[in-house]
Amino acid sequence: MIELPDKIDKSYLADKPRVVFDGIIEEIDTEEKACAAIGILSKESIVGFDTETRPSFTKGVSHKIALLQLSTDRHGYLFRLHKIGIPDCIADFLSDPKVKKVGISIKDDFHSLSGRRKLNPAGFVELQELCGEMGIEEKGLQKLYCLLFNERISKNQQLSNWEIDSLTESQRQYAAIDAWACLRIYKYVSELKKTGQYRIIKRYAEESGTEER
Repeated sequence: MIELPDKIDKSYLADKPRVVFDGIIEEIDTEEKACAAIGILSKESIVGFDTETRPSFTKGVSHKIALLQLSTDRHGYLFRLHKIGIPDCIADFLSDPKVKKVGISIKDDFHSLSGRRKLNPAGFVELQELCGEMGIEEKGLQKLYCLLFNERISKNQQLSNWEIDSLTESQRQYAAIDAWACLRIYKYVSELKKTGQYRIIKRYAEESGTEER
């Protein structure tokens, strides 16, 4: 039986080992490369999904989505949307219900994507809902991943320039991890729900020694 807290404090992350993605990371900066990558991803049943947008530090100034991340267990694809836009092959993939795309706060991603092209997203799974059904209250990827795997996702690159000509290795790692982590969470949580071999510990009940699933 696996015991999991329903939520954790920020301080819980401090001493945890940092997550590293040791698979292949590929930047996609042409439509030709995009369609080739989508051809590979279309053969998967489930992929991890995330997006990044260049932050704005000026009131009234915003930027369009810059990066789309799609990940398998061993391969992270980083689509540089500020360079290639959203070609038909990507739009079709995001609208394909046959391939599950797993992410977190995906409505925000849909809104960002719609700023570049009108889409009809299909096949998406919201991790906040999936984990919430188990009794887990955490909503953010960093805490959710740490709660499940006792590892820390570094957020140091979150507010970096995602429209930079060539991504730094730290940016590549950050972007790949965010999509890959969603995929790993989905597979782990799905297995727990299937077997029922888990118990959610309510923090408010810890003092009395009671536990709830």
